[in-house]
Parts: sequence; C-alpha cells; structure tokens
Amino acid sequence: MDLSDSYKRYFPAEVLQRYEFRETRNASAILQATNPDELQQIVDTLHWFKLKEADIIDAGGNKSDLAGRLDNKFRESGWREGRHDTQVNSVLKLMPYKPAGETKVRIAKSEVINEGYKVDNVKARVALDVEWNAKDGNLDRDIGAYRALYESSIIDAGVIITRTHSDLRELALRLNPASTKFKTSTTTNLDKLTPRLTRGDAGGCPILVIAISARCLSE
Repeated sequence: MDLSDSYKRYFPAEVLQRYEFRETRNASAILQATNPDELQQIVDTLHWFKLKEADIIDAGGNKSDLAGRLDNKFRESGWREGRHDTQVNSVLKLMPYKPAGETKVRIAKSEVINEGYKVDNVKARVALDVEWNAKDGNLDRDIGAYRALYESSIIDAGVIITRTHSDLRELALRLNPASTKFKTSTTTNLDKLTPRLTRGDAGGCPILVIAISARCLSE
C-alpha cells in the first residue's frame, strides 16, 4: 500500500519540522473533514509538547512520564481512555416440518460478548494511542483494534503517537555515553510501524502516525 501525505496540508510548518509523519488513505484529510476539532487538538498538543533530557536518559516503561504528559494533555481537551465492547445477539428460527407433526416455529437465541482493547485516548470518532517505548507487539494490537472499530463504523480514523529511533539513540549517547536507552529496536518506533502500514494491516481504516524525533528536544 502506498502512503499518502495529506498531513502536509493540515499541520503547520513548525510541527512538520519537529515530528516525522506517516499516514494511509489520506488520514489527515479524513480527520479534517470528519473530526476537525479533534484534529486541531492534536495539532495544539504537538505544538505544546517538548522533549526533555530526562525522557532520553531515564529508564521508562510502557507508561513513562512522557506518555503520561501527552495523555494528560489530551484529557484536558476532553479525550478519555476508552474500550469498545461488542455484543452480538443471534436469533435462529427453525421452520416447522409438517410431516413430523410440527406446527410452530422454534426460536433459538444466543448472545456473545467480546471485550475490546483499551485505547489510550478516544474522542468523537477518533482513537489515539501513545506508544513511546513499549514492546512493538503493541502496534499490532493498536492497528487491529482500529481496523475492527473502523469496520464497525465506530471511528473514522486511528492515530498513533510514537517515536523515531536512530536519531534519538544518537541523542541519548551524546547526553550520556553510557546510556542504554533505545539500544534495542524491538520497541515501538516509526521504523517498526511503517511496514505494518504499507502492507495494509489496518485494512480500510485511515491511520495517521506522528513520531517524536530528536528535533523535539527542549532548549
């Protein structure tokens, strides 16, 4: 699948300079057309965000201080952690077979409830996850959840905020030559995410990816 670049029209130059972007199916244009307020809140959050030296040097798990700062900023704009559960009710009607003496329709009912994955931030018809430095399997979970939500007509697009890899690794080593931060490439980053986009893992769901780079470091 070819990547699109509608983000160039909807994100200001200052944001485009600091972050790396990828998208499928003109996700930014879709967001502008369907959820313009939420897209503007994403732009505003990217303007506000600054990368700190501690984000590069300190060890951090799935929910590091950086991810928490971003999530809290979205909370201030009305975004909330959310989980979409699905419930399927099936009704089977068995028609009577008169030679067997049957006269009435028999009805068999069943119900199946599937619990969905939690999404870090949900607002209107947009789902957004922050994947700063988690196991890269989280990307499969996120994209699979977006695809299911899109195919169920629940969201119009999915957004993932992640990071670049090599430039942040170089930055970490400049700040601390003994740093082991970003030593492994098996955690969530743009290089891991891009192939999942180009091979079409999200199906028809438009996906916007925003990667925090070394250029986001606060002076």
